[in-house]
Amino acid sequence: MSHVGVPRGTSRKRRSLALLTTGVLTLPVLAGCSSGGDEATSAVVTPQDIASAARAQVAEGGTVNWAIDAMPATLNAFQADADSATTRITGALLPTLFPLDAKGRPQLNPDYLEFAKVVETEPKQVVLYRLNQQAVWSDGREIGAPDFVAQWRALSGKDSAFWTARNAGYERIDKIERGADDLEVKVTFAKPYADWRSLFSPLYPKQVTGSPDAFNDGARSTLKATAGPFRLREVDKETGSVTLARNPRWWGSPAKLDSLVFKAVKPQDRTEALTEGKVDIADIDAAAANRIVQASRDTGGNGAPPAHGPGSEVTPAQALRSWALAHGSDEEVAEEAQEARDEKARAAKAYAAEQSDLRGYAVRKSLEPAYTQLALNGESGPLADDRVRRAVARALDRQELADTVLKPLGLPAEPLGSHLALAGQPAYKDGSDALGSQDTKEAQALLADAGWTREGALKKTDGTKAGSEGEKQKDTGKKEEEKAAKEEEKAAKEEEKAESAKDDGKTNDAARREPSKDDGLYIVGDDNKPGEAEGAATHVIAPAPAAAVQSAALLRQAGHLGETGTSEDAPARITAQDRQPGGAAGAYAPVGTAAPVRAPDTARGPLGKDGKALSLRFVLPSGPGSESLRSVGDKIAAMLDTIGIRTEITKVSDDSYFRDHVASGDYDLALYSWPATAYPATDNRPIFAKPVPATDGSLLVEQNYSRVGTDHIDQLFDEAVSELDEKTSRDLMKQADARIWAAAGSIPLYQRPQLVATDKKLVNVGAFGFGVPHYQDIGFKKPQSAGAPANTTK
Repeated sequence: MSHVGVPRGTSRKRRSLALLTTGVLTLPVLAGCSSGGDEATSAVVTPQDIASAARAQVAEGGTVNWAIDAMPATLNAFQADADSATTRITGALLPTLFPLDAKGRPQLNPDYLEFAKVVETEPKQVVLYRLNQQAVWSDGREIGAPDFVAQWRALSGKDSAFWTARNAGYERIDKIERGADDLEVKVTFAKPYADWRSLFSPLYPKQVTGSPDAFNDGARSTLKATAGPFRLREVDKETGSVTLARNPRWWGSPAKLDSLVFKAVKPQDRTEALTEGKVDIADIDAAAANRIVQASRDTGGNGAPPAHGPGSEVTPAQALRSWALAHGSDEEVAEEAQEARDEKARAAKAYAAEQSDLRGYAVRKSLEPAYTQLALNGESGPLADDRVRRAVARALDRQELADTVLKPLGLPAEPLGSHLALAGQPAYKDGSDALGSQDTKEAQALLADAGWTREGALKKTDGTKAGSEGEKQKDTGKKEEEKAAKEEEKAAKEEEKAESAKDDGKTNDAARREPSKDDGLYIVGDDNKPGEAEGAATHVIAPAPAAAVQSAALLRQAGHLGETGTSEDAPARITAQDRQPGGAAGAYAPVGTAAPVRAPDTARGPLGKDGKALSLRFVLPSGPGSESLRSVGDKIAAMLDTIGIRTEITKVSDDSYFRDHVASGDYDLALYSWPATAYPATDNRPIFAKPVPATDGSLLVEQNYSRVGTDHIDQLFDEAVSELDEKTSRDLMKQADARIWAAAGSIPLYQRPQLVATDKKLVNVGAFGFGVPHYQDIGFKKPQSAGAPANTTK
């Protein structure tokens, strides 16, 4: 999968990676206000699909190979180039004080804490942590206040020698002290911080955070001490693997597996890695998931090949013809036909063997803790006008887009209603009413109000200036226009005489081929209207493929195209209905028939202003696994086409997509995703913060790549992050979400699907949804004892 992001200075980089569709960014262990459970949501919540089993049912020992996209760039999760592999690996090695549960709520981790709570709010907020007395680092040293102090100093932002990517929350700490004994850590805040549970996760030993050298370089490829169910055994860049072994000093429930190996496997190579048995767990795309499901359905009996794959498309008639050619008298043709048959047979045999290997895997599916959005770049161009952004949003059928991605996978297809929480989280509330639902007429009205019309695409304004100079220009222009009109009228009369002379010499056959006004027919709706220039459409950017298909369908309905896509022979297909006012444009009708008063049909041409068509640059990734995203992009282009907005779709490599286009602002429309968070006041603020001008004239956008924001939104985030009452803080975030919807800089579409292939014998692993893995519980299910029911695992 592809993950790309950019550092944002000293601001917190909890969510520094934007997501493409080709895979999963593991949710960093985020912590924040725990749920009071007082605001249950009615939205559908997809449960985890991890083949849950009690520890007593899990066998001891074994090794599991887990696919990751690439070797981790660093093992320091607080550095700018930390990635999903960093998060996955450190989750098994380091303390996470408040991991998320299946509903995305932070929960105290008893392996590390006896309790953690706010014990004072005045004059300052004080949080007291009581550590598990058995908690120790792998070198035998107790986890304690020195580790908290070292991490705070490294991440506070006060010492620039530490190359940190995120500091939010740590900069609010005033001091950290030892409590009543070595097991207590007392943290005092200079300013109230609602999301205090997000801090110190993961917690590094002081050996890593105690000095700039250890922090910046030492923790990139190794960790001197760990404190999880596994310990770091080896990082092998040559084989692209990171090996973890059971931690003998772990005080919690011991890990069931002997070792856990993370292997770098590109998304496009996952199916092959599964068939070859190189990995046991892998995030996969829909195509790979379909193959595994089909493999489970294939009986494989009688040596029959699968009813899909190479050769399955050959009909009986084609097969008979191929056999006949291969056994015909023409030796050259027979040889070529036999070679083709042999090649297909080899491909079918190889495919069948792969399918046989894939029968050992199950597809675990859920909704990923991340959502896909349409970003609208409001920095410049047409989308700088909020009316145009809202029009784009009102043109979208978000339900159809969600159905496109999620329904084929059997997952709940609910459009997402919040920028700041996902369905099932306590803070979730559908705030899309602040913008409005899909409404083509309203979208068209917004565009008209912004000055974008069909006529505007065909003519320019006179360009005159205001005041007396403008009046002079207007008078001069009028005289020139009158003079030009007279000359044009004179030329037209002379041309008419010449044409009349030509017509007298035409044959009757030629006259039949070229119907004229005297033939008693004219083309309804094809009249040259004032301001419409012939050939003006040559400057219109062609719609995306899906939009072209839709336009063709509309034209067929209107009588422009036949089922073949070519122009109909209109005189031969005329009907009584076609002759009525309001008949299809392009049909022939007798002279005298009133031209229909045609409703605005923006699909026939783009909207424009001052002779410039309304066209938006739509950038999409081109890499393998992005097919679903491109399909969504095509549907969006078609929806915008119906309101007169053209889209110029540009497909770029995954490496270039985010870095060179989204982050740099070189786009109008783009699709990318953000991971979920339990702490929107902290983690979402840089995503929606109002951009501010820098001293060099550039725009500081933090992570707000749509470049749309308001002072009020910033104020609501600031209030929420300092509000210690959980309900009040969530209410402030819901108000902020409504404002973000109204600004229409980004339109949430759907929660992303999460598809994971796992060995059928594995339990307690798969599609975790919001939750995080309990690495110590992952393992192979014990064999069924005699008389026990059969394993029903998929």
